[in-house]
Amino acid sequence: MKGTMRELNELFLEQLADVYDAEKQLLKALPKMAEAAASQELQSAFQEHLDQTERHVERLEEVFEIVGKPAKGKKCEAMEGLVSEAKEMMQEAEPNVKDAAMIAAAQKVEHYEIASYGCLRTWADLLEMDQASALLQETLDEEKETDERLTDIASTINVDAREEVETSDKPKRGSRKTTKSRS
Repeated sequence: MKGTMRELNELFLEQLADVYDAEKQLLKALPKMAEAAASQELQSAFQEHLDQTERHVERLEEVFEIVGKPAKGKKCEAMEGLVSEAKEMMQEAEPNVKDAAMIAAAQKVEHYEIASYGCLRTWADLLEMDQASALLQETLDEEKETDERLTDIASTINVDAREEVETSDKPKRGSRKTTKSRS
């Protein structure tokens, strides 16, 4: 960031540009996550969130219009890191835990977005940008719903991932005899 922000309006505009870029990055990542998911329910959730994310970008463009600025992103380093971590998790996870890993990565993204939209909406309220606040609140509500849906899906996927490990040829906890040597 160049210089010092002296006004809340400057911070609002900078963070608006940041989340705009974050959503654009997510538009590229979600189709890959949907394709990589083994669970039909998770594939569907990622696809639905892709559709929502397209609407989020449109709403952000409306907010830019409201404040009289062109819709332009500022590279979101945080989202870049979260997307990179998600890719890494997808590549490194064993098939039986890949969906669980992707849910974890997706929820990290959702929590980042919830924090971003919550701040932007609060600042819009303080700056008396009622229309912008309403648009940001709509997106914030959708991000929270997506996070809740991922939590619901995880309740099944995480159990399935655990059970696959337990039914593999690895010994179960407490089933292995150990011999202690005395010195």
